[in-house]
Amino acid sequence: MLVLIRGAGDLASGIALRLFRSGFRVVMTDLARPLAIRRTVAFCEAIRSGSAVIEGVTAQFAEDAAGAKEMLEKGVIPVLADPEGRSIGELKPHVVVDAILAKRNLGTTMEDAPIVIGVGPGFTAGEDCHAVVESMRGHTLGRVIYSGSALPNTNIPGLIGGFTGERILRAPATGIFHAILDIGAFVKAGDITGYVEGKPMRCTIDGTLRGLIADGTPVREGLKCGDVDPRGDASYCSLVSDKALAIGGGVLEAVLHFSGVMEAKE
Repeated sequence: MLVLIRGAGDLASGIALRLFRSGFRVVMTDLARPLAIRRTVAFCEAIRSGSAVIEGVTAQFAEDAAGAKEMLEKGVIPVLADPEGRSIGELKPHVVVDAILAKRNLGTTMEDAPIVIGVGPGFTAGEDCHAVVESMRGHTLGRVIYSGSALPNTNIPGLIGGFTGERILRAPATGIFHAILDIGAFVKAGDITGYVEGKPMRCTIDGTLRGLIADGTPVREGLKCGDVDPRGDASYCSLVSDKALAIGGGVLEAVLHFSGVMEAKE
């Protein structure tokens, strides 16, 4: 069964790992210039670097749908620069998962595939997808919603190590981001992680720099560009998060549920 995942950031990559390890063939799409923060656990890095390896699973950049098909035969995850989802018509996947996490639907419909799953707010099961998977941290994280929508976006980052919004680093100006630190570095409050138009992007708490947008990326003022983990364990930088795995488990449940329903009808 072929699954196409729209989006290839860290949460989408957690979904991809769950499905790939469960025996599904997986294709991913993202922007030509991805905006992922947790790049060490985001398969969209394959678009920038040609390949990306997360927890022993390899993804490679595919120029087009034909190239993606060849890579699938090699047992890797192809990643296409295809934000509009044009490759859906060419690849004809059995499942489409919208994990762009734009907080709104950017064009996914129930006609895209026999099984369509939306992740997070912006989707309604039964209207623009067959199921929605909750993405908000808390008691319902990863739960599959077969009727209705996910919880609305609160714009408040999840609590980690006693911190929420303080963890997030945002672009201090509009322009090109220039990094001076690498993911995995230990930082203290006040440390500079990079510059935009000469303006510094500073940390507000101590911890490990778990995520940082790629050097040379065009950004707008206020855009999320980094993430400091107050727990200070650098090994977390190379591991898919608990949130990503929970969402991935929800997507896996939904795929298996609808596959069973389809088989029962045949």
